[in-house]
Amino acid sequence: MPSCPECDNVLDVAEDEMEEGDVVACEECGSEFEVVGVEPLELARMDDELEEDDDLLEEDEEEEE
Repeated sequence: MPSCPECDNVLDVAEDEMEEGDVVACEECGSEFEVVGVEPLELARMDDELEEDDDLLEEDEEEEE
């Protein structure tokens, strides 16, 4: 069973049923992760992607001015 990268809580997911793009939430800390790889299972924190997108939008707006 995989564990949460943030708090090390065991995630209740079936690794063999996961597909890229699935979202997994940790019941302990509330963090959400996207499955970015399945063999082996790789998780990327969802909040990080949102922050990167926000940074890109801010840079685009500055360039337009």
